[in-house]
Amino acid sequence: MYLLRLCYCLGTLLLPAARGFRMASPSTTTLVTRQLKSTQLQSTSLPPSGGGESPPSPISLLVKSQQSDRQNDLMLGEDSGMYDWADEKWGALGESGWLTFFAAVGTILTAVAVLWIYPPTGYGDDFVAFLENDVAQGNPHLVTLAFGVIFPIVHSGLASLRPLGEKIVGARTWRVIFAFPSLCLAYSWIVYFISHAHDGIQFYDISQIGWVHGLAWIINFASFLFLYPSVYNLKEVAAVEKPKIHLWETGIIRITRHPQYVGQAMWSAAHLAMVGTSFTALTMALLVGHHAFACWNGDRRLEAEHGEKFLKIKERTSIIPFRAIIEGRQILPKDYYKELIRAPFVLIAVGSIGAYFAHPYMQAGAALAKNTGLVSGGILDNIFLELN
Repeated sequence: MYLLRLCYCLGTLLLPAARGFRMASPSTTTLVTRQLKSTQLQSTSLPPSGGGESPPSPISLLVKSQQSDRQNDLMLGEDSGMYDWADEKWGALGESGWLTFFAAVGTILTAVAVLWIYPPTGYGDDFVAFLENDVAQGNPHLVTLAFGVIFPIVHSGLASLRPLGEKIVGARTWRVIFAFPSLCLAYSWIVYFISHAHDGIQFYDISQIGWVHGLAWIINFASFLFLYPSVYNLKEVAAVEKPKIHLWETGIIRITRHPQYVGQAMWSAAHLAMVGTSFTALTMALLVGHHAFACWNGDRRLEAEHGEKFLKIKERTSIIPFRAIIEGRQILPKDYYKELIRAPFVLIAVGSIGAYFAHPYMQAGAALAKNTGLVSGGILDNIFLELN
């Protein structure tokens, strides 16, 4: 590129000089000198050469996202995952900054720990004991089946009630109402799965084969990159900023309109490949089934929120990965990488690697919860007794 630009400068310099050169006279010298000065001024604002500008570095893209070439887009939806480090502020407590975000996250996680996780004060162990003893009669398959029914009803049900709930209590309060039971149930189901993953019929056990483990790890890692739209705006997740139902048009949405469903299917396939038991197969089927339902429910909610805009974007996207691209309904920009090298991807990648190395601690924690058993009651018992 720089060589082409240099040749362009030399050409504009030498050709006019050759035309004006006759004899080495003062007037000729003056003419050439003027042309030299004019050409030097023009060369500072030359248009880019045919090779185009050099691509930005990955670090610069992470610090400040750059928009891709969106000339083929409808420009109806948002550009997903845009980030600018310069716009991020700690802020004072109560403002929409990161200090408030960490305070809000710390508060909700503390509430989950005290009211649900810690046996002497929480009610998570009581709930699991109820499912095991009163509902499933000790059958772990029926327990995970119960989780697979209750969690979608609570999670997707509260999500569907969002328009009504936000009118009554506001968007931020409804996010807390939605998040708290979802976090509690998700925690209990994950812990129960870890503790009972090897229960039931053992169909196969190929976890000790090196390449199987490696392939499962790659699929599992990639699955979280499909799940990353949920962290486009962490401040909305924590209700620091007003939560919105976003209509994304770029990024992973170009590949699949429901990346969470695809990511969950990949994650489930990877774990089922490693643990080939009937309990794991049932749990994975329930997870994928819930996300399959969420494809329909998500489209319904997006259409209710965005109307015709969503329908037009829906025509250009697909649930099955790459289908819209293959059919020509979606055209990837030549600089599509700009939509993928963004800060949310790095956050997910680091979190995924951290979760992998934290597996032994997860297993130890699940074993501790299982061995601790039931500690009846919790911190709110006195309140319940007074109400009765």
